[in-house]
Order: sequence, then C-alpha cells, then structure tokens
Amino acid sequence: MKRRVLLASMAALGGMVIAPQAGARAEAGRYPRLPPLKGRLKQGLTPHLFEGTIEETCRMAVALGIRGLDFVSNPADWPVVKKHGLAVPVLRVDFGGGISTPGRAPDGPPGWNAIAVPDTGGAFAAALRDRIDAAAENGIPNIIVTCGTRAALGYDEGKRNAIRFLEQIRTHAQSRGVTLVLENINSGFPGGPPEPPGSMFDHLAWGLDIVRQLDSPHVKLLMDLYHAQLMDGNIVHFIRKNIRWIGHFHTGGVPGRHEIDETQELNYRFIAEAIAELGYGGFISHEWTPAPGQDKFRSIRKCMEIIDA
Repeated sequence: MKRRVLLASMAALGGMVIAPQAGARAEAGRYPRLPPLKGRLKQGLTPHLFEGTIEETCRMAVALGIRGLDFVSNPADWPVVKKHGLAVPVLRVDFGGGISTPGRAPDGPPGWNAIAVPDTGGAFAAALRDRIDAAAENGIPNIIVTCGTRAALGYDEGKRNAIRFLEQIRTHAQSRGVTLVLENINSGFPGGPPEPPGSMFDHLAWGLDIVRQLDSPHVKLLMDLYHAQLMDGNIVHFIRKNIRWIGHFHTGGVPGRHEIDETQELNYRFIAEAIAELGYGGFISHEWTPAPGQDKFRSIRKCMEIIDA
C-alpha cells in the first residue's frame, strides 16, 4: 500500500488509544465476570492466543482483563481494537498488508523483517517507514524488527548489517515517536530456526550490543523470556542490569512454549515482581499456546494472575 493511501485511510480512524476506554471492560459477552487484577504490569496477547476473528479476540481479551493485542498488523482491524478499549502495544510489518488472526503472514522477499540480512531492493525499509507513520498516527508505540538467520553470514557481519539498517531508520522513528524493538529468537528449539543455520539474534548480548551502540531511546529490545531462557538463562539479572534497553516483553513456558505456570521451569511470578519493582511501564505479552487438553480462557487467566505482580 502506498504511503499516502495508507495514511489517508488511517486518518479516518482517529488516534489509537493506549489506555482502556471507560466501560469497555464490562463487555464480556459469553465469558464469565472476573475480579479485577492489580495491574502494576500491563498485559497483552499475541496471535498465539487469538480467537478466530479480531472481534472474538477482543471480547475474550476484555473479559480476561487484557489491555493490548500485539501484532494486529492489518489496519482494517484497528478500529475494532479501539472500540473495545484495547491497545496495540507492538505492530508487526507483515508482507502483503497484514493479518490479525491466528497463523503467519506470507514470507516476503529476502531481507523482509530480517534486518541482519541485506534488504532486497529496500522493500522492507520502505514498508517499515510507511508503518512508522501509520503507527504514529494511531498511537501505536512500538514496531517489532527481527534479524533473520545466520546461515553463511555469521554474527559479526549480521551485526554490521543490522546496525547499518537501523541507522537508516532510527531518525524517522524517533521523529514520529515510535520505538523499534528487536526480538531475540532461539536456535534449535521450538519457535526458532534449526541449528544450522541458526538465529542471528539468539543470544541477548548480541542484540544488547546493537542497541547500546545506537544509543537511542527509540531502538530497544523486545526481550522474549522463553527464547532467552533457552539460550542464556540468568533472566532476572539481565533485566535488572539492562531494563533501560528493554521496550517490551514476551512470555512462554520452558520447555514447550505452553503455560507459564508450575508445569515449566521459570519462576514467572518472581520475574514479574522484579520487572514491576524496576518501574517498567511497557507491556508484557503472553506468547504461548495452551498445552493439549487445556481450556484457553482459564489458562490465560491463570497465567495473567501469575504476572499480576
């Protein structure tokens, strides 16, 4: 979609609210009424936990006490999210215009949302600039960028490519008040590429060095706690030491990427308390799938109560 067409369509929507609208939480539909959460940490959902349509997803989210939906990448769905008083904490630039239902968008050309890999013809950079403008017009604070696989490149060349790409984009992002967040992705486990070729940003230190070198409040990490535990561990120490460089969190149980409860190895209640004590004001979003036989609504709520520090 051309930039002027996209922005024209967005202007009709008005600003995307980040705080829930008054009364929106009462609309629970077929879902039970639940007691309010303490809410020191804002919690979101990713498409792993969405329902079949964006309307159904929003109704479920409101009933649960969720405050935002990550990766609602189709602008046509943003008015529905707004209607329910929900935020889009993180936008993903999907090839082909975006989807907002379970599943993955089509793969783009080489280098599409893989900033450590040369961007074919500058297609992703152009799409990202357009989405930065749309995000700014609609109150969406963050856009995720991922780094691709190592393959024949290696860590050092990939890091140089990623820094070069971000240097071209960060001024525009900063001028529009939008933050680019780099997500770590494991190598060799579910949710990540096999090893080889391996994920380029599979160890936190690699991405941390990039955001430190760029030294911009609008280039930060999206710290995926599931991937981080698989590759690095020492989660709370890293968070306490580097919270200024973290713009968003994702959760997931280890192993299996299911519920974040007592069935897996991370102490998410302790992690959430540490994050809250640091005064973090962003979102922590649930990016996992329910284990076989589990009721999704009850599983999400149980895990929300663990994060409700």
